[in-house]
Amino acid sequence: DFSDDEEDFKYEEIVDDIDDDDDDDLADALSSLQLKQKDVNGSISQNLSNTITQVRPSVVDDFVRNFLIKAGLKRSLDTFNAEWYEQQSKGKLPPELSSAVPDIYLRNEELDQQIGGLREQVEKMRTVASKAQATWDKFRKERDFHRMHHKRVVQEKNKLITDLQRLRNHLRSYEPAIEELKKRHETAMKEKMLIRLERDRLKSRVKTLEDQLSALSNQQTVPEETTTKQRSATRTVRKQAVFLPDDPANNPYMDLEFNASGVDGFTIRNSYKGHLNAISDICFHPKKPIFATASDDETWKLWTLPDSELILSGEGHKGWLSGINFHPHGSHLATSSGDGTLKIWEFAHAKCTHTFTDHTQAVWGCEFHWGGDMVLSGSMDHTVRVWDLISGKSRQTLRGHVDSVNAVCWQPYTSNVCSASGDKTVSVWDARTGLCVQTLYGHANSCNHLTVSNRGDIIVSSDADGVVKAWDIRMVKELGTISASKYPINKVCIDRSGTRVAAAAGDNTVKVINLSNFSLLSELSGHDDAVQAVALSPNDAYMISGGSDNSFKIWS
Repeated sequence: DFSDDEEDFKYEEIVDDIDDDDDDDLADALSSLQLKQKDVNGSISQNLSNTITQVRPSVVDDFVRNFLIKAGLKRSLDTFNAEWYEQQSKGKLPPELSSAVPDIYLRNEELDQQIGGLREQVEKMRTVASKAQATWDKFRKERDFHRMHHKRVVQEKNKLITDLQRLRNHLRSYEPAIEELKKRHETAMKEKMLIRLERDRLKSRVKTLEDQLSALSNQQTVPEETTTKQRSATRTVRKQAVFLPDDPANNPYMDLEFNASGVDGFTIRNSYKGHLNAISDICFHPKKPIFATASDDETWKLWTLPDSELILSGEGHKGWLSGINFHPHGSHLATSSGDGTLKIWEFAHAKCTHTFTDHTQAVWGCEFHWGGDMVLSGSMDHTVRVWDLISGKSRQTLRGHVDSVNAVCWQPYTSNVCSASGDKTVSVWDARTGLCVQTLYGHANSCNHLTVSNRGDIIVSSDADGVVKAWDIRMVKELGTISASKYPINKVCIDRSGTRVAAAAGDNTVKVINLSNFSLLSELSGHDDAVQAVALSPNDAYMISGGSDNSFKIWS
């Protein structure tokens, strides 16, 4: 018998010309093969005594050999072996003949294992299916719940839409009444303001009459000739304004001392977009908590302080407004415009009383004389004009600048005029003679604005380079300079102590400067665009700034 390791044996090649009749030779060859097989098996068992054998499944050729051996068909076996190995050596055997012979028992065992695995998978799938069924039932319940909730939300939404429509209709019915009430409120506020102004005017008239009565009572003791002269003098009517004498005693601030204002610590108290365009100038009423704003939208407006309630508004200019100023008595308002005109507005009759048109180009600024009978203006036509409100004509034209006059102001309680020009100079003029008294040099760029302290001894000027300078009028010299910003300084104002300056800068801030040592105390931020105007209240309690963001802000 052949062992299971028969495949490891190398059979000798059999010659094709062997005859079937040589039985003896075949028997000898078979016996020799068996002896060699035994020798090989012995050698393999000796060499692999420690090796664990493994039973391999029978292949087709081994199955046929075993069958022929059991049947005793030796010649058939030899013939099969010869043909099999010949075909195998030549590679002519198909692959399916080299496969293992199926064993029914092994196959059944494999099928049983497969069936067991499939049953386990079926049980697992049943568990998964039951869980999926439970999850699907849960989702279906949630879906039904959300459907009901959605229907309820849709019903509530429709109800709210109906209610909103009803409220809109209700609101539309009230809008005409609200507009009517607003108009009545504005009319009432205007009437209230006009009544106040009329009251103040009547009070001043009563005071004047009382003074005249007291003077008449005193005149009874004077000789008749003097009385006659005085009566004849009182009957004369002035045809033009007269410059009052320049007496330092007329200035009430000369003998007063004030503490420095706390403007460097101010914060925004109120902010309001009061115009449709940039705010170009701001000024305070000399006696009442009222301030005025001028804008590039060609209008001016009066507001209460500090609530910012609109009192009055005016329009009539055909161009942007550049300057605004109150009459010393608070009864009139002056405005300058880019249309080349200067207008005087009277509050008592709510109308424009004067329109001066002698300037040939835009007017940049204006200011009332402290006597109240004259107005000052500076224009892009390089001139400064003094206007007579009694005669309604130009009283004096000051010529000398070689570029636009950007700002003008009176030296308090004098007849001197200060002007800042695009020719980089600051000039001081005598309005009575029309001559330039002094020219101050020092700015390296166009001078944008200037202001004078209440005592009249210090001029503060600013230019397009962001530089602020202070000048001593009496000594005619520069007190100091500070570069406050990299952007232009558009407006400056000085507090009543003469030591603090607020400067409106092009970098959206208000700079606070200490004139004692020319240092920058603080930068007040709040505007969204360049700050074009700034003003301090007469008592330094409030500061108002206006900018290109169409808003003004109240600081305190």
